[in-house]
Amino acid sequence: MTAAYDDRDGKIWMDGELVDWRDAKVHVLTHALHYASSVFEGERCYDGKIFKGHEHSLRLIESGRLLDMPIPYSADEIDAAKEEVLKANGFENAYVRVVAWRGSGLDMGVSAKRNPVRMAVCAWEWGSYYGDAKWQGAKLDVAKWKRPSPETIPTAAKAAGLYMICTMSKHAAEEKGFSDALFMDWEGYVAEATGANIFFLKDGEVHTPLADRFLNGITRRTVIEMMKEKGLTVHERRIKPEELDGFQECFLTGTAAEVTPVAQIGDWNFQVGETTRAIAEDYEKLVRA
Repeated sequence: MTAAYDDRDGKIWMDGELVDWRDAKVHVLTHALHYASSVFEGERCYDGKIFKGHEHSLRLIESGRLLDMPIPYSADEIDAAKEEVLKANGFENAYVRVVAWRGSGLDMGVSAKRNPVRMAVCAWEWGSYYGDAKWQGAKLDVAKWKRPSPETIPTAAKAAGLYMICTMSKHAAEEKGFSDALFMDWEGYVAEATGANIFFLKDGEVHTPLADRFLNGITRRTVIEMMKEKGLTVHERRIKPEELDGFQECFLTGTAAEVTPVAQIGDWNFQVGETTRAIAEDYEKLVRA
C-alpha cells in the first residue's frame, strides 16, 4: 500500500465505533497536537492473532496513568476493539496502532483535565520495518541527542513526546545513509535505537543495556526470556560506548523491528552472525506458534 495514511480505504475504531478511514479526524485544537498529551502502542498480528496483545493493552493503560491521563477503557475492551478493526479490514497479518490522547474541550492551555481522553485503533499491512536490513544488517548512526533522565520525564510510558528526538535523530541518520540511530543516555551509557532496544553478543554471551531509564520493550522482555530458555547467558547492565569495539554481533528488538541484525554503528562494525540469525528465527516461530 503506497497511499498516504490519511487517504486509504478501510475502517478505524474511534471512541467506541468503527468509522470510515478518511473520516477518522480530530480538531486542530486537540490538546495532544499542542502539548503531546498522547500515548500509543504498536503491535503485530500474525496469522490472525495479535502477539501479546493483552500485554500491550495493559501497557497503554499504564502509560496513560503515568501521564495523568486515565484511559477510559479496560484492557479487555481495548483487546476487543483491536479484534474488531482486524476483522473489519480483513487482516490476518498486520501492524496494529492504538493511540489515546487528550482531545479538544474546555481547556486549551497546559492544564487539560476538562478535556476528554479519546482513543483510536488502526491497522494496516506492513512488512519489515528496516527493509533489506532485516537480513543484511541495519546501519546505525550515533545520535547527538541523549535519552533523558527518568527524573525529567516518565520514561516508562510509551508517550508521543518521548519520540520527538527519535524523529529528529532518524532523519539525521537517513540523510547520512544510515537506517536508524543509537542513543546514549544522559550519563553517556548505551541506551537504545529510535524505536527499538539493542543487544550485543560477545563470546557466546548476550549483553544489553539495563532498561531502567528507557522503555523496557515487550519484545525485549520476550527475547530475553526466549534466549535464557535456550541456555544463553544474558547480562543486563550499563554499557559504555567504548565497549562496542569488543562485541561481535548486534541486533535490535521491537514490535516493528522484530529481531533485526545490526551490521554497523557509527565506526563500529559487527557480523551478521549465526547466533543473531538463530534468535531471529526462534522469534519468528514464537510469534506464529
